[in-house]
Amino acid sequence: MRRTSGLTRVAVGVASLALATAACGGTSSEAGNEDEGGGKEKGLAIAYDIGGRGDQSFNDAAYAGLKKAKSEFGYATADIEPTEGETDADKVQRLTSLAKQGHNPIIGVGFAYGPAMEEVAKKYPKTTFGIVDSVVEGDNVASLVFAENEASYLAGVAAAKATKSNTVGFVGGVDVPLIHKFEAGFEQGVKDTNPKVKVLSQYLTQTAEEGGFSSPDKGKAAAEAQLEKNADVIYQAAGLSGQGVIEAAATEKKWAIGVDSDQYKQGALAKYKDYILTSALKDVGGSVYALAKSVEDGKPLTGTQTFDLEADGVGLSESNPGFAKIAGLSDAVAKAKEGIIDGSIKVRTE
Repeated sequence: MRRTSGLTRVAVGVASLALATAACGGTSSEAGNEDEGGGKEKGLAIAYDIGGRGDQSFNDAAYAGLKKAKSEFGYATADIEPTEGETDADKVQRLTSLAKQGHNPIIGVGFAYGPAMEEVAKKYPKTTFGIVDSVVEGDNVASLVFAENEASYLAGVAAAKATKSNTVGFVGGVDVPLIHKFEAGFEQGVKDTNPKVKVLSQYLTQTAEEGGFSSPDKGKAAAEAQLEKNADVIYQAAGLSGQGVIEAAATEKKWAIGVDSDQYKQGALAKYKDYILTSALKDVGGSVYALAKSVEDGKPLTGTQTFDLEADGVGLSESNPGFAKIAGLSDAVAKAKEGIIDGSIKVRTE
């Protein structure tokens, strides 16, 4: 069953905050006194996925939610970077440390935190845990998941309307089921709009440990290969690696489609923004803030919380003025969005 309304009502404003914070990078902690179990009660803590803060995408969106919660609730927060080549044991240690420090809630940003969160949440039943992009069972765990396939479908519609070569590309960071949802929705959106358009697909790595989400050079190389095959619109779902895709497309004056955050508006990508046609949006920051607010209100969210198109948990940006200048594009996206919401369009997940 979908549970969306409570999340989306409290998520308003997080997307704009993400634009102000997205240029930040590096390891950060705002937890103040971090002695184990001592001191005053602490609030929201997030543990980042691979790529960390400064990726202009997934992790930066989560950080925006933390900043909003910190500003509104006035408590100590923490945001912790991953380490290169870390194991599940490292994640267990990180989540355990945050729980001992008194943080509540604690959110793992990314499906890689699944096994660790399942273990740690059982040991701290009075602490609320959250995980983005995965489902973990537990009485004190909120699984924050998204209909990425729906936003990707809209990105596919945009790509099909924008292409002049009838060839578009998809670059996925890691070959895993989550990213398959992006590819499936995108390809379906392209084909439903124009069956004559060819879709080139490539995954950067088989595992996250190989750098699929954290290597702009890999993303750039993949995009360059697709550009050589005549692709003139490339959609990336690759975290930090996606910056390389955007760079490659912009260098050749071709369209790139961003992901998770509105990448057209991000300062670190400003020199490429004229070629960022749109972005498939995913309100990670809203989900982070919503969980923090539920704990603050004394009614912690638990179970699977789904952000979809109907609830504005996902969507497609139209910030680039070039978007409106492409004949039929805005109308085609609006029609597709209506079809997904009313159920006349069923978007695949694989």
